[in-house]
Amino acid sequence: MIALKPEKGLLLVAEPTIIGDTSFNRSVVLLAEHSESGSIGFILNKILDFTLKDLIPDLNKSFKIYNGGPVEQDNLYFIHKIPDLIPDSIEIANGIYWGGNFEVVKQLILGDLITDKEIRFFLGYSGWDAEQLTEELNSNSWIITQHQDAKDIIEKSYRSFWKDKMMELGGNYVLWSNAPENPSYN
Repeated sequence: MIALKPEKGLLLVAEPTIIGDTSFNRSVVLLAEHSESGSIGFILNKILDFTLKDLIPDLNKSFKIYNGGPVEQDNLYFIHKIPDLIPDSIEIANGIYWGGNFEVVKQLILGDLITDKEIRFFLGYSGWDAEQLTEELNSNSWIITQHQDAKDIIEKSYRSFWKDKMMELGGNYVLWSNAPENPSYN
């Protein structure tokens, strides 16, 4: 049963039973958009093995890059908490924004006017067609939850994010939080 309805700014936490799904196993996804036509989100806790300077050598900065999801993985996306510095940003939730003018972002990075505590980069995004997310919620693939402070999502440790959310949910989820990622390792 769905307790909260999907809406932008909420988190989708992968149910522990999504085993073998390489994209979403133990994922925490920030919903950046949700409407009748579909949903868009970014996986917050799947870091990739390269940095911003690997993708854009001119920037020469070691900002981490995250796997935002399986859709359009050849495109770079970002969320941030500095809309006053990045024009054309779209508000997701109180204090957290999606996108904006990338030329300005590059200038801010080059001028050391932005840090990795203010912005997070993703390759790809997570996307759902009109009823797809509802179907996945009804099949218990996801738990919808809130995050205490939207602004600290960017700074949140990706290593413990899923486990922390399982602990917050309590009950049987606490048991799952300590289970090995691959049950065959048990």
